[in-house]
Amino acid sequence: MLARRHDAGVDERTEEVAGLSLHWRQQGDAPIVYLHGVPSSSSDWVPFLERTGGYAPDLPGFGTSDKPAHFDYSIDGYGAFLRAYVERLGLERYSLVMHDWGAVGLALALADPDRVERIVAISVVPFTEGYRWHRVARIWRTPLLGELLMGYSFKGGMKRASREWLATPGPAPQEMIDEVWRHWDHGTQRAILKLYRSAPSATLAAAGVGLADVKAPALVAWGEDDPYLPPSFAHALAERLGGPTEVEVLENARHWPWLDRPELVDRVADFLR
Repeated sequence: MLARRHDAGVDERTEEVAGLSLHWRQQGDAPIVYLHGVPSSSSDWVPFLERTGGYAPDLPGFGTSDKPAHFDYSIDGYGAFLRAYVERLGLERYSLVMHDWGAVGLALALADPDRVERIVAISVVPFTEGYRWHRVARIWRTPLLGELLMGYSFKGGMKRASREWLATPGPAPQEMIDEVWRHWDHGTQRAILKLYRSAPSATLAAAGVGLADVKAPALVAWGEDDPYLPPSFAHALAERLGGPTEVEVLENARHWPWLDRPELVDRVADFLR
């Protein structure tokens, strides 16, 4: 196992899990698992880890974790991998905090709902009926077009596209763009294409069947102006979950709502506590 510590106290670890080299960030041993979305990595969660502790993996295909062609980049594939991960960590019970495609954590929750203490879903891919992929995702889901878009990616184009990410006018902060671009290699591009192509609308809806069995208290937080995932799906997800659920739609916030509204970090920490 490789490990290193940052000045902020967040460790970085690399270890084999289910046959893959997995990188994750860790603060202490709080039983909280943070799951990032596309096109991010565990770096998204550093402000939360500093506040609550816990574990934040780079999911297979992202960050500095392995990105093999043979991995099952799908809801079920990630669900199975996450089961192996929490077993490796020795977590009998745990809370899940998810953003965007981190929603694959719901597959983990469905596999053994009694082990889940709390759920936080922040602008997650909706496992409900009626969702239609946003325009970039529709291109990624289209064979050849998706490969062409990935192949002609460049950092300047990502910076222009990042104007949609946050409510603050202009591109996203340069350090955020640099972090995403640092991992934007062929392996991550392939993982994204396979993941999106594995999930037509019917598959998303089917993935949410059974969420009523997940009785853990939940917080569903959404950016009111999210350009990719309309906030109506916050309420749709809340209706599917089986436990007491709070919904917060945040004004002046888009797809990474804690960057637009930093107080969300404390809100999540208080909820998990």
